[in-house]
Amino acid sequence: MALAKLGVVVLDCPDPRALAGFYAEVLGGTVEDQGEWVDLKVPGGQALAFQAAPGFVPPKWPAADASQQFHLDLVVEDLDAAEKGVLALGARPLDADDRSRTWRVYADPAGHPFCLCAC
Repeated sequence: MALAKLGVVVLDCPDPRALAGFYAEVLGGTVEDQGEWVDLKVPGGQALAFQAAPGFVPPKWPAADASQQFHLDLVVEDLDAAEKGVLALGARPLDADDRSRTWRVYADPAGHPFCLCAC
């Protein structure tokens, strides 16, 4: 028997509205702005939340001396089209050169790593 149910995944960031807007463009959904906390309700998926974090320092990837803590895997049908879209929205590539793989790694505008996966 489970002790709990996953409620929401929360990303610390310097600008919750901007980062919620980025992921809303990538995933779709509805942004609910509550000031220092912004929710993104994703259709048919897990909700994401974004909270203001003064002094936010983005994770390093890859870095043996600094853990990335977590990353999001975003499932896509067309890696090239999805890559073009996320780059246009402000993502930056971290590990996307190997075109033979079924996944590529990017950082969102606040620096959190995420993967586009054609899995």
